[in-house]
Amino acid sequence: MPSKRSTAAASPAASSSPSTTATTTTTTAASTKLSSGPKTLSANSSAFEIAQHVWQQYLTSTPQRTKMLDAFMGFLALIGAVQFLYCVLAGNYPFNAFLSGFSASVGQFVLTASLRMQTTNGGPGSGSASSGKTAGKGKSGGKFMNESGEESISHERAFADFVFGSLILHFFCINFIN
Repeated sequence: MPSKRSTAAASPAASSSPSTTATTTTTTAASTKLSSGPKTLSANSSAFEIAQHVWQQYLTSTPQRTKMLDAFMGFLALIGAVQFLYCVLAGNYPFNAFLSGFSASVGQFVLTASLRMQTTNGGPGSGSASSGKTAGKGKSGGKFMNESGEESISHERAFADFVFGSLILHFFCINFIN
């Protein structure tokens, strides 16, 4: 049986509406592409295929909040690299300013990595508070029991710790500049 596109091209008078034929063909191709499922890797996959598979899994299975934290961490790494490159190429005359700026970017990166570890669902001690069971009566300090029975920190507590740590870090960096 010839495809709809070749039939429509062979007899333009046969189809009264060419736009519906193109739409039908497009939706059929899109549904075929979606129904194929996730691509599995074989034992002899190339490095590019593995990297592409990891990237696709990251895009489909990572929550938006975690992607935002990852983007911020990438920005901080870029800023730290630019500061270090500037120090190497242009000199480090106000050395305390370089140390302050570089330590601010590295310190903020570490604090953000800590926040990401505490708020990402998926591992032991990951900060998952989805079970909703509190650890103690009254004075739990923002701690919850996760699925494996371990105490973990709630997302709000982790963010409050992140903000508090960031304020202390930047206070010391500003005072270090003079």
